[in-house]
Amino acid sequence: MKKSDFHYELPEALIAQAPLAERSASRLLVVPAGEGAFSDLQVRDLPGLLRAGDLLVFNDTRVIPARLFGHKDSGGRVEILIERLLPDEQARAQVRASKPPKANAWIALDGGGRAEVLGREGEFYRLRFEVEDGLEPWLLRVGRLPLPPYIRREPGQDDAERYQTVFARQVGAVAAPTAGLHFDEPLLAALRERGVQFGHVTLHVGAGTFQPVRVEDVREHAMHSEWLNVGAELVAQVRRTREAGGRVIAVGTTVVRALESAWCSGEAPHAGELRPFSGETRIFIFPGYRIRSVDALLTNFHLPESTLLMLVSAFAGKDRVFEAYRHAVERRYRFFSYGDAMLLWGQG
Repeated sequence: MKKSDFHYELPEALIAQAPLAERSASRLLVVPAGEGAFSDLQVRDLPGLLRAGDLLVFNDTRVIPARLFGHKDSGGRVEILIERLLPDEQARAQVRASKPPKANAWIALDGGGRAEVLGREGEFYRLRFEVEDGLEPWLLRVGRLPLPPYIRREPGQDDAERYQTVFARQVGAVAAPTAGLHFDEPLLAALRERGVQFGHVTLHVGAGTFQPVRVEDVREHAMHSEWLNVGAELVAQVRRTREAGGRVIAVGTTVVRALESAWCSGEAPHAGELRPFSGETRIFIFPGYRIRSVDALLTNFHLPESTLLMLVSAFAGKDRVFEAYRHAVERRYRFFSYGDAMLLWGQG
């Protein structure tokens, strides 16, 4: 399977640069299993598409203002994008400067304080921060929101709220789980009234989610690592839902990655079931992989040749997904993080 198999043409005008006034006003392309006709709806129509007893699984990660600026002792400007918060006031980060900083160098931060370069780990640096109040509170006060690179503007005041889900609570992501951005309190209330259940996992989305696939043979691609937690409560919810005949719907590709990472495919007695899991994942899902943990996927439209598009193709079938994408381009759907959504049902 080649990277170029996942290319499609997208007019730049369809890349959403800002959110709509209302979260649930986004359009929703419904893609049934098999060869059924597509439906052009809105996200707020979701309650009518689900049944009492269905389970929506959300990613409750919270985006940190992870973009910082500073300067080296030489005066050269530095941009820092934190990838992961670590113990002891440390962080793993991307560092951009005219010349790569060396180990033991110091960076004076525009927001006050400084960061020491402890060393390099592949494309990332390990930094130790000396700032007031501790690194996480300091970031929340002075850091800047790291909008995706395809949004061609600086973040504004509205982004602090809108590039965050309404159920975000576990601090640690540097990119939003964007399928969850479509849910507001009125929609959640309508879903509860319908009898739909809610469950949560945590997967801290890293900057690696925007890294392109650089090899033509997708099997040679090395996935970035992300931390996740699938708790015992969620595992029990999934089991009860399935036993009662309900369906499990993932809100976003990050939920699929979390659940599939926690799926036990080993030997008996736990083969073929979801188990609690907390730790790192590098799972790479592309066509040929059978997704077992969910029955449907609500997700945004993803970049050409991206690992996220490959995951969606594995779930619903590549030909079916690309047919849906052509439909979305023709109907002028909005693409990527602040764009519209699609609801795909599995291949069965």
